[in-house]
Amino acid sequence: MIFVDACFGKPTSHTPVWMMRQAGRYLPEYMEVRAQAGDFLSLCRDPEKACEVTLQPMDILGVDAAILFSDILVVPMEMGMELKFVKGEGPLFPNPIKTMEDLDALCIEEAADKLEYVYETIRLIRGKLAADKALIGFCGAPWTLATYMIEGQGTKTYAIVKKLIYSNPKFMHALLRKVTEVIKIYMQRQIENGVNAVMIFDSWAAALEESAYFEFSWDYMKEISAHLKAKYPHIPVIMFPKGISGYLDKIDGDFDVFGVDWSTPLELAKEKLGDKYVLQGNMEPTRLYNKDAIKEGVEKIVKTMDNNNRHIFNLGHGILPDIPVENAKYFIKQVQEQTKR
Repeated sequence: MIFVDACFGKPTSHTPVWMMRQAGRYLPEYMEVRAQAGDFLSLCRDPEKACEVTLQPMDILGVDAAILFSDILVVPMEMGMELKFVKGEGPLFPNPIKTMEDLDALCIEEAADKLEYVYETIRLIRGKLAADKALIGFCGAPWTLATYMIEGQGTKTYAIVKKLIYSNPKFMHALLRKVTEVIKIYMQRQIENGVNAVMIFDSWAAALEESAYFEFSWDYMKEISAHLKAKYPHIPVIMFPKGISGYLDKIDGDFDVFGVDWSTPLELAKEKLGDKYVLQGNMEPTRLYNKDAIKEGVEKIVKTMDNNNRHIFNLGHGILPDIPVENAKYFIKQVQEQTKR
């Protein structure tokens, strides 16, 4: 598999390319399936439909890897929290974690068992996906999930969760420990059911100052990665902490690929981490609104990485819902043509 080979820095015919959120709202075909499902969570819980939308970008765009269609928040939901997706507002936990009683009520093993619909989706995808194409599984980082679980929704200030870090760190670590244990089991089961690589998304990484970031987020991500690499050394692990360019000097751990977000200069990531890890990224997603900007962006990244075997092409965050499909196709084609070896 070209994607898996690239994750380990092996020679490939071209730099593989895929996009975060490639199975999503910019595709009319996705919107049709979502309408049939009724709502977003119903789509996540329907293995047949989740399989269908996972495979759509493979056929439509020609990307080099598929990423499982699901959501990071199914984990806290199956730990016992009510989850709603409110139109125009996004995900909402109506009863966020506030007390030790709330924390004690969260389950671990049962949560992993309840995610069977995800494992069934993986089995269906792997049965239909070409043998030479990789399927990427994923989860949210414990810090990102805990932020949602405590704040109850997306936040710009992180006031509630950051107050806990400094006023009751013991409580925060207890929550992170529970989430981490669920994720370990969840990712093991994704691998056992057929994913060929796994990615840990830390969407809210930039919310924390350096010392707090490593204590409350990165250390838990490292623990998950080390756990997976010890059991499944042939499965690449990708880490994606968004917005921590100032902390790159201290990044370490047993993983294979470091995802570079669009706000982090790729030159800096290459200087600090390029010898230790394969880099993934980091095209600015809004470049996809314009073909000239796409071509220019691809050329710059190819030049920065010397078109070598230690890079995987991706956007520096998810594709936006109003990107023209034609432009997404153009991006994939530009990468595959410009990086031919």
